Parts: sequence; C-alpha cells; structure tokens
Amino acid sequence: MKTLRITAVAAALLGVSGLATAGELTIATVNNGHMVEMQKFTPEFEAANPGITLNWVTLEEGVLRQRVTTDISTKGGQFDVMTIGMYEAPIWGSRGWLESLEFSADYDVDDILPAMRGGLSHDGKLYAAPFYGESSMIMYRKDLLDAAGMAMSDNPTWGHIADAAAAMTDRDAGMYGICLRGKPGWGDNMAFLTTMANSFGAKWFNEDWTPDLDSPAWNHAVSFYVDLLTKYGPPGSAGNSFNEILALINEGKCGMWIDATIAASFVTNPEQSKVHDKIAFAQSPVAVTSRGANWLWAWSLAIPAGTKQADDAKTFIEWATSKDYIELVASRNGWGAVPTGTRTSTYDNPNFQEAAVFAEAELTAILSADPSNSTQDPTPYTGVQFAAIPEFQAIGIAVGQQMTAALAGDIYVSEALANAQAAADREMKKGGYY
Repeated sequence: MKTLRITAVAAALLGVSGLATAGELTIATVNNGHMVEMQKFTPEFEAANPGITLNWVTLEEGVLRQRVTTDISTKGGQFDVMTIGMYEAPIWGSRGWLESLEFSADYDVDDILPAMRGGLSHDGKLYAAPFYGESSMIMYRKDLLDAAGMAMSDNPTWGHIADAAAAMTDRDAGMYGICLRGKPGWGDNMAFLTTMANSFGAKWFNEDWTPDLDSPAWNHAVSFYVDLLTKYGPPGSAGNSFNEILALINEGKCGMWIDATIAASFVTNPEQSKVHDKIAFAQSPVAVTSRGANWLWAWSLAIPAGTKQADDAKTFIEWATSKDYIELVASRNGWGAVPTGTRTSTYDNPNFQEAAVFAEAELTAILSADPSNSTQDPTPYTGVQFAAIPEFQAIGIAVGQQMTAALAGDIYVSEALANAQAAADREMKKGGYY
C-alpha cells in the first residue's frame, strides 16, 4: 500500500507532464548500483506520465564520460538526459551546452545540500540535479582489526593505514589488507590519487598554472600508493575501479577500501555483502594535511541544450531527484538502500538514521570537503579531486594512464610523473595559460 501511495504522490507532482511533448527519452547513465536500481522503477514513472517512455543507455564510468563529452561538444543529439558530475555541470552550463533547471515548489530545491547545489551551478543557475552525492571515506573490517589488536581513529595517518593493511593481509587465504582504484581515468584512479596526493601536500598546478606533477609531494604520494597496493592489495589492482572493488569487499576479500561514501549502502546491505555486519567507517587518511583528503562529487542528471525533449526530460529529472523518489525506493528496498548525499531531509529522517549505520560518517565527509581550499599551498583552481578547468579532462586521462602503468610495474614512479608533467605542460600551453 505504501508503494501505491508514493506512486500517487509522484503522479500528482508530475501531473504537468501532459503539457509537454511526449515521446521517448534516451538517458545516458553510469552502471553504478543506484543508477541501475533507478531503471527498475521505469514502470512507475511511465504510468505516472503517459506517453513518455524511457530508453536507457547504461555505460561503464569511463566510457560514459567519453560518450557524453563527445556528444555534447559535437552537438550529436544522442541523449535527452545525461548523467554528469560537478566537473562538467558548471563548465558546460557556462558554455550554453546545458539547459538550466527550474522545478516546481514541491521539489524543494532548498532541501538540496548546499555543497551539491553549489557544485552543480554556474552564476546562480542550477545546470544538473543530483541523483546521489558523495565524498570519500574509509570502509574497513572492524573484526579483522580487532583480531589484530588494532583500532582505527578518524582521519588516521597513511602510515597507520599501511600498518593496518599489513596486519589484515593473508594472501594464502585470499585476504588483502587494502583495495584501491587502479583503473586509469580522470574520475577513476585520479579521483582517489588526487585526494591522497592532496594530503601529502601535493597540488596539480602552481599559482602561475604551471603543472606541479613532478614534485616531491607527488612522488611521495604515488610511491606510497604503489608500494601499498603491491604489498597488500589484490592481484590486478591496475584494472580495478569502483564496481570491481565493491565485489571484492562484499565477498570478504578486502580489509579496507577508501572510496566513495555511496558504497556504504552496498557494503552494509545483507542481500549484497557477506560481511555487511563487520564493516565500520572512518574519515579519510592524512599525511601532512587533512585538506583535500576526501573528494566531493554528485552523479547528476542534466539536459543537453537543443534536445527536442527538454520538457519531458525535465519532468523525468524532477521525478528521479525528488523526495518522493527517495521515499519510493525506501518503500520497496528499505531506508538503508536509498540514494544519499543529496538532501538534508534524508539525513533528518529518523527512519534513515536508524537504517543507515553509515549516515553520520557519510554526512561528515560530505560537509568537510572544501573545493575552494583543497591543498596545503595556494593554487589558482577550485576542486578537490579535479581542477575545474576545461583542460583538466584531457590532462587527467593522460596522467591516469601513467599512474596505472606505474602501479602495474611497467615504468618507475619517477618516470610516470615525468611523463605526466610533460603531458600536462603540453595541454596548458595549448590552452594559452602561459
């Protein structure tokens, strides 16, 4: 009965959809758990909005970024709704590539967490609506640490993380002390590595926009990362991204994982994880500073300018990012499984607080991330795990490939960073920064 009630509320909220030109919406989305789950609610949306049908194009994270970037920059028109993030939304919005978003009063845009709303806006206009938001934090096996006679504090040092990983590693038993992203990509291995490097005192660019990737701080951070995964990580770490590591964690094969807070709802789900009752949480590790140690991101829905389905697309986005959608998911899957990181009302909800053991740690991480103050030394850019300039995407991809090569043992860390510095220097010169 509750599902029917929520669907009715959603139908009332979206009753204006009959005024729009109905048709098929092609939606580009990422193959992460909450996005895949959203597709199961297609019948509810289509029933509430007769004449609008949803066509899903679900892609791996790196492929999605490449496809939507190519499509929007060339005005390809393949998609009516795109899944993008805090890097793309303000840049593409400023270029006129995205429709600005305005919703009905019932949507309650002021309920969106300020960090998420601000990161998806340009000049006060919202260009993407957050489906779920995240920072990063430590997810660890408390039972294994207890057995080793160790504890985990909030914001532990990277040295303590290495000690804990060593204590939990048992390669003969297929247990690895730590799992971290290694797959190349500006939003993949470099999302994690940038936050790690930030905490070691590194930065992407100096104040005059010259790249700083061959600095001692970067060398220290990346050398530590490679050594950590080589000694205590699973085989094939150079190919692991979010979904691969999630599977390892849920099978009980990883002692620690430092990654997106959104993973907490999956690793604590008894239907998905064999160790759901053994996972605890802490804030991200630090080396010489806590600045920029944890990222800030929102997988969000946006409308490319020029689509002929703009009204229907807005109707869909309003539905998918609303309070009512969160309640709809809760009614079917429970409050511990709802998309998080977007709305104050979710964290204020007693049902969510009771179901989500990770709620406090997740919100603390999100609120502590500061894109305007993410490095130990001053820089000319904003962003925690990225630099918010158009050239960063190409730079991040090139650098990510070098870091993966170093992790795989194909080249030395110093060589990888020298190559990364050269690639970044070429892009910045091409962009006219100096």
